[in-house]
Amino acid sequence: MTGAEALRASIPRLQAEGIADAPRDARLLLAHAAGIAPDRLSLHLSDPLSPEAAARFAAAIDQRLARRPVSQITGQRLFWGRSFRVTSDTLDPRPETETLIATALEEPFERILDLGTGTGAILLSLLAERPEATGLAVDLSPAALDVAQDNARRLDLSGRSEFRVSDWFTAVDGTFDLIVSNPPYIAAAEMPALAPEVRDWEPHLALTPGGDGLDAYRAIAAEAPLHLRPGGRILVEIGPTQGEAVAALFSAAGLASVAILPDMDGRPRVVRGRTL
Repeated sequence: MTGAEALRASIPRLQAEGIADAPRDARLLLAHAAGIAPDRLSLHLSDPLSPEAAARFAAAIDQRLARRPVSQITGQRLFWGRSFRVTSDTLDPRPETETLIATALEEPFERILDLGTGTGAILLSLLAERPEATGLAVDLSPAALDVAQDNARRLDLSGRSEFRVSDWFTAVDGTFDLIVSNPPYIAAAEMPALAPEVRDWEPHLALTPGGDGLDAYRAIAAEAPLHLRPGGRILVEIGPTQGEAVAALFSAAGLASVAILPDMDGRPRVVRGRTL
């Protein structure tokens, strides 16, 4: 069986299960199974698959049919131009989070705090773009921190990054030019309606704080001003309906220049605040 034949057999199976991006997913999984860079796959589609590669591809398709995310099957995800290791202990870094990165890079910073770091994608992307910066990343999950530290090693950023187990600010000391976070923000009532790839495979600790979905923002807003240097910024990702509520929390905490910023699709995505 050639790669092209394997794709023709697998794509309809994925489509039958309601997987919207079946052709893309099948190509990514085939490239992974064959050990080929995804952007080179077209050059090899007429090549016969080895028995080992065919078996890996079949197993990957079975996992995708169970709605396991592609990033967990391949173990990696591209974010801000770099590859990050992903496991079932971390959220899958998503393209909309790049809005937070772009906003952070609009102004200089030297010291960063990343709250609820997961894969470390936010902190490490910012450090990679600012060679003079250093950062601290915290997470309640030791398993997630192991993944983040591994990503730091892979990107040669271990010397400028530190990782601690912390329930938000409990293990945080010092002050920072920039605080960033993509916290759990899905309300408990919204969880059943999530896509199976998210609801059944990603860590619920990183998805929802329960209740109305705002508890993480309440905790962050309460203490962020104590850990920001004068003129420092805080940037948090939000759900599309949470902008006004999170902005009100920031203003009530004494943060200035509070603003709700859109992503590339025009949806509210980031709330910004600043110390005077």
